[in-house]
Amino acid sequence: MSSWVPGAAGSGYDVDHLPFGVFSVGDDNPRVGVRIGGYVLDLAPLGSLQLIDGAQVFRARTLNPFLAAGPVAWRETRDWLTSLLSVPGHRDAVEPFLLPLHDVRLVLPIVVGDYVDFYCSEHHASNVGAILRPDGTWLPEAWRHLPIGYHGRSGTVVVSGSDVRRPCGQRRGDERPEFGPTQRLDLEAEVGFVVGVPSGRGDRVPTNAFGDHVFGVTLLNDWSARDIQAWEYVPLGPFAGKSFGTSIAAWITPLDALAQARTRLPGQYPAPPAYLGVEEPAGYDIGLEVWVNDTLVATPPYASTYWSPAQMLAHLTANGASLRAGDLFASGTVSGPRADERGSLLELSWGGTQPITLGDGTQRTFLEDGDVVTLTATAPGALGGSIRLAEVIGQVQPALPPT
Repeated sequence: MSSWVPGAAGSGYDVDHLPFGVFSVGDDNPRVGVRIGGYVLDLAPLGSLQLIDGAQVFRARTLNPFLAAGPVAWRETRDWLTSLLSVPGHRDAVEPFLLPLHDVRLVLPIVVGDYVDFYCSEHHASNVGAILRPDGTWLPEAWRHLPIGYHGRSGTVVVSGSDVRRPCGQRRGDERPEFGPTQRLDLEAEVGFVVGVPSGRGDRVPTNAFGDHVFGVTLLNDWSARDIQAWEYVPLGPFAGKSFGTSIAAWITPLDALAQARTRLPGQYPAPPAYLGVEEPAGYDIGLEVWVNDTLVATPPYASTYWSPAQMLAHLTANGASLRAGDLFASGTVSGPRADERGSLLELSWGGTQPITLGDGTQRTFLEDGDVVTLTATAPGALGGSIRLAEVIGQVQPALPPT
């Protein structure tokens, strides 16, 4: 099965993908759409014409009402769209609602309620430990017993294409702390998960209910100021070194589109507590790419990540913390076992001691003003090829003058 939409076949955005986003066309009237090939399908008028139950959610300015509708509505909508876009007989009815991507403006697809960033890659955590604590214990004591995370700042989550200003903050100085622009601005290649169905305060979400609450997946860049972070993070963890900006894709890939990408976890020893137990396959085979300007600098494999997204969600709610539609939680930096699979410049440059060389001959240990960071990813698709997760792009802008 493939789509009749021109160019959809082989694009990574065929009917086995169908990611959701929010767009506008010059009139500043954002509404919900689905990407198919190089087009956006405008769901609001199409749903109304075809008398789809609940079509009013497609007129919303965010995905949140659709996310809150739950997995039955998600799957019914996906089945409806698959039929419309793959059966040639529907072409005349649907084609008027296809808009070329270059004619629309994409906006942040969700209103983010809470944002939690985890620390789930053993290779990343071990690398960071080796860099920062070469003579100490690389992994925190609790690391193999629970997915460690911290609460980020939802108000600074931005859509792909948004610039990121170099933050100012306090960092270690020669004699006393200094305040000024970060000198160690970093990227973090991550996979984010978007919550749809809420949970009640005091309730716990077990690992086997992951698909009942989580709608889909987005690539995510959790920009980091490593020198600010290093000075502030003991004992409570990241704060100003992380909260200035997090970029996500404009399109959210439904979990159902990743059904063929399910894979076993790399192994968890010791066995986690019962509330974190999962049925395999619990991981996802998503291959990330990290680009700085026009140079591919890393290919982190999400399949190597130690803690699964179902375990992240179970631990996030283990104390009764509630979920809301639009909540976002992320894997933390994805890194694999090889040197070219490290998902941050902190690791790629080994703490700034081993510069990497870009295609133009310049070198980097950390990001410079004007640098453009792009995250891309692919995963196995149901049509036998691959789907392409929507990219995350951001350009570094100079810091504001310190006051």
